[in-house]
Amino acid sequence: MALFEWRSLPNAITVGRIVLAPVVGLLLFVPTFTARFLAWVLFLVAAFSDLWDGHLARKYGWISDFGKFVDPIADKLLLATTFIPFYILSHRADPHGHLIAVGAMPMWILAVIFGREILITVIRSIAAKQGTVIPAGSSGKLKAVFQNIFVGTAIAWLAINSMALTRGWDTQAWEYWKLFHAFVFLTSLGIAIFLTVYSLVVYLWQWRRLMGGPPDPP
Repeated sequence: MALFEWRSLPNAITVGRIVLAPVVGLLLFVPTFTARFLAWVLFLVAAFSDLWDGHLARKYGWISDFGKFVDPIADKLLLATTFIPFYILSHRADPHGHLIAVGAMPMWILAVIFGREILITVIRSIAAKQGTVIPAGSSGKLKAVFQNIFVGTAIAWLAINSMALTRGWDTQAWEYWKLFHAFVFLTSLGIAIFLTVYSLVVYLWQWRRLMGGPPDPP
């Protein structure tokens, strides 16, 4: 009997993502370039593994009930172990935790991000009890992509800013870099928030329709 079955690979990748998530969160609290750069690398590994395990499961038919249950948990855990540290660090007096362009992360951003996840989890539970499965839409998948882009940009800023503060960077090149980083940061955040709200509206409409609401307008 084989010690490892290839069809279990997507599940193993998902479990690995669950293990990495708290490590990323803890490293963010260490105000050094090295720790935060490592957090950035591990986050990228976790983010890309999410795409890879889904691709393997769909391509080879390695979809399992375990994967369906654990994969959303891994995604939400990675969100929690990044956005919550962003909020805590950015509200401290220590400039090593301040975010580019916004300084301190507003609470409403966390409310939108996690409110959407909580609401959809509740809806899925209600629908499942009624024997209905609401599939994830393309807007939800695109939302996850831009959330990951934003988180990666934010972690990269924390790492680079820690080095800048330690070494006392005060050059024109650094100022130009901050402008570029702020643009990517704000753009990815804006798109992520828009898609978070939009994907929720789409999901609610699908739920209403599947639960016997009026048909879509022509």
